[in-house]
Amino acid sequence: MLIIVEGANAPTTPEAETILHERGVLIVPDILANAGGVTASYFEWVQNIQHFKWDEEKVNQELDKKMSRAYRSVYEEAVSQKIDMRTAASVLAIRRVGKVALARIQLKDELPF
Repeated sequence: MLIIVEGANAPTTPEAETILHERGVLIVPDILANAGGVTASYFEWVQNIQHFKWDEEKVNQELDKKMSRAYRSVYEEAVSQKIDMRTAASVLAIRRVGKVALARIQLKDELPF
């Protein structure tokens, strides 16, 4: 199986993505492939506010866990829904934002003021 991992933002046109998908090429979309840098920045932020420092091995272990879980989630969604990885990543993101929005509404409704 041929795999393309997008390292830039939106490097594959929708037309090219359709053709590649039809040919069985797996495209790891930019939103997933580039999440590692954002996640590592989050780790730095957490360490800074806690006044704690992880060594490189710990950062790499945590990053591997997060990115592996993210990849599996997107891949499983793509397979189960028979959609491409980009659409699967978007579906998961929208679903997660929706859950948080609903939780906020419910919490607001339960507040006594």
